Amino acid sequence: MNDHYQLLIIGGGPAGLAAATTASGQGISCALLDEQPAPGGQIYRSIESVPDTRAQTLGTEYLRGKTLAAAFRESDVEYYPETRVWSLNNGREIGITHKSQSKIITADQILVASGAIERPMPFSGWTLPGVMQAGAGQILFKAAGVIPSDGVVLAGSGPLLLLLAWQYLQLGVDIKVILDVTPLSNHLFALPKLPRALLAHHYLTKGLVYQRDLSRAGVKTKIGASNLQAAGDDLLKSVNYRHLGREHTIETDLLLTHFGVIPHIWLTQSAGCKHQWDNSQQCWRPRHDEWGNTSIEGILVAGDGAGINGARSAEHAGRIAGLQALFELGILTESERNKQAKNDQKWMKADRHIRPFLEAYFAIPQSMLATTDNETIICRCEEITAGQIREAVETGHGGSNDVKYITRCGMGACQGRQCANSVAHIVADAGGEAVSESSHYRGRPPVAPLTLKQLASLTKENRQ
Repeated sequence: MNDHYQLLIIGGGPAGLAAATTASGQGISCALLDEQPAPGGQIYRSIESVPDTRAQTLGTEYLRGKTLAAAFRESDVEYYPETRVWSLNNGREIGITHKSQSKIITADQILVASGAIERPMPFSGWTLPGVMQAGAGQILFKAAGVIPSDGVVLAGSGPLLLLLAWQYLQLGVDIKVILDVTPLSNHLFALPKLPRALLAHHYLTKGLVYQRDLSRAGVKTKIGASNLQAAGDDLLKSVNYRHLGREHTIETDLLLTHFGVIPHIWLTQSAGCKHQWDNSQQCWRPRHDEWGNTSIEGILVAGDGAGINGARSAEHAGRIAGLQALFELGILTESERNKQAKNDQKWMKADRHIRPFLEAYFAIPQSMLATTDNETIICRCEEITAGQIREAVETGHGGSNDVKYITRCGMGACQGRQCANSVAHIVADAGGEAVSESSHYRGRPPVAPLTLKQLASLTKENRQ
């Protein structure tokens, strides 16, 4: 691996792969870094090795990743899998660990295509063994063909929950119930956005097909479920919930939850890029222009790490950002960049017609975002509860970073990645302000786990 590249791409999902193939053959030094062992990211995980029967179950959208991965393999871009990026600063210096060795490298242009993570949503009992995120269920199936053997309860909100249920149905998994926490009032709020969503009707059609097949198979869906609780002593034994004014309990040893996804912003935060609260997506995202430029010169973002828009949109955004990087490097003129980006900009705009409808329809209730149950653990690393966070705010500590300092919430192994959003919502609620006015944890390196041995492996020049 070189010490410097003209273009460095972080992330091997649809945005990163599309950007890499765009930069290929342009005579520049370009590398793609990814912590996964093979290209595809989370959405196309194991796309090169998945058996045909499993790939068919995952659907046509998943199979699209084969074309992307194949084009990337034919490119002249240097590829470094199993490489963890733990630092990025405004001087375009990147701290990485590759094959247990750490190194600092630099680049003229850096594209952060780090994708998204599932939105962590604390609720009573969410830390019990047997409670997992739906994305983990998909990873187990994509990578190893593992599916639940004794049935499963699915709970939460968002398209992935419906997709996973439909995939499990094809595999004969016993889906005991789907607990959809989406408030019925969301349907009314989303209705005015439906005409625009019809311009991307293929997404709506697929969702309706999934719902039809699940209904025909007798899978029960409880829309508007609330007061979700996982119960058990040392292991999950049952799930409690409220529906239509009545309390219900269902026995299960596996609960998979999903509450949408949010951008993976820790690298752009670490670099000092400006971020903004996106009210419709209920999350923070880096500020960027139509070409992917952030507030820091030479650092671009693309894909779901820039804002949640899905795999197809990420692919288009990756190509557009790749063209912008080539323009900044002097490889393309402005008119050449604009001409080559025209189709991707058009297709990306068309693909995003569905987003306002989905964001309104699947918006998470504020009562869940702010975790009103004071006994619920918010920071599972340090075992800090919602009540302790509220108490810190009531004693005058009005920001997430103040709460972090007082309670150690966010100082554990995950460095706040699993609690940052929840803490911000609780702090805002306890302080009587909008979450957009509340602080988010400051980003600082390392943004990924790093051992002392790996840190010590830096060369003398790198340490300086």
